[in-house]
Amino acid sequence: MTGLKQQLLGLVEQDLGEIETALHANLTPHLDLVKQVAGHLIFSGGKRLRPLLIVLSARICGHEDPFIPKFAAIFEYLHTATLLHDDVIDGASMRRGKPVANSIWGAPITVLVGDFLLARAMCIAAETENPKIIRVVSEMTEGMSQGEILQLMRKGDIHFTEEDYMTVIRNKTGILIEGACRTGAILAGATSDREKALTEYGGHLGIVFQIADDILDYIADSGELGKTVGADLREGKLTLPVIHALKHAEAADRTRMEAIISDTDFSPVDFSELTRLLNKYGGIEYAQKLAAHHVSAAKEILADFEPSPTRQTLFLLADYALHRRT
Repeated sequence: MTGLKQQLLGLVEQDLGEIETALHANLTPHLDLVKQVAGHLIFSGGKRLRPLLIVLSARICGHEDPFIPKFAAIFEYLHTATLLHDDVIDGASMRRGKPVANSIWGAPITVLVGDFLLARAMCIAAETENPKIIRVVSEMTEGMSQGEILQLMRKGDIHFTEEDYMTVIRNKTGILIEGACRTGAILAGATSDREKALTEYGGHLGIVFQIADDILDYIADSGELGKTVGADLREGKLTLPVIHALKHAEAADRTRMEAIISDTDFSPVDFSELTRLLNKYGGIEYAQKLAAHHVSAAKEILADFEPSPTRQTLFLLADYALHRRT
């Protein structure tokens, strides 16, 4: 995995540098406090996947333009806004190895800074003067909100199904990654076939990233995660490994799993027992196989594009999405 990550970073180093410059240059709040709160998360080691996908999607369609890194910053601002809001809603304590913003500045300031980032993203989108771009960005924002609401409505629900889970992750994670690929193609003036193909690639990639995140909650330590181990479960979020194991568990084991899940103050011993049961009933393995299926589907879509360094980078991103440890 380290080799794959280093190979990928070597291919996109210049792009990441331009994206980082654009993130700093285009934040532009009137109040220094807003920049402080937003920067606490934006500049705390994010992978820049979403803005990078815009750059690569435009490039694979033959388009390079100095405006693209600025436009790409939209997606990091949108993503950061959702994380700021999520941490308030979920009562989280850590994000990317640091205390959450609301534990430092309070919930009201944090929520309002998230709102600022949403508005800043829309202002940059409007600079394109392209109604299609503005509509896509607006629809993404709407979809992400509805995904969060659905997850909140079903918090702690042991009857949360795989279909429910897929609906949530397509809206909370998939829609932003899908939209990044789609808007990159639109900015490039790509044909409808190419726009559709890159949109589908992004949709598969978004699913892989979220499933991989959910697997990491059970196989990584807090240092790798940058958040407390078992945080999703404490917040009442049933993810794919748990959903699958619950569905296939024998009665006694299911009862024990439900008891651990319903106790938001479960112990490390309880969490280890739950992880053992997830493995016993194939929950983690099933999630890994489903994510691998979406990696293959994403790569298959790219096969219709001409061989190029950009296509190879997008292939590597699909592999990285599944196998990363952070």
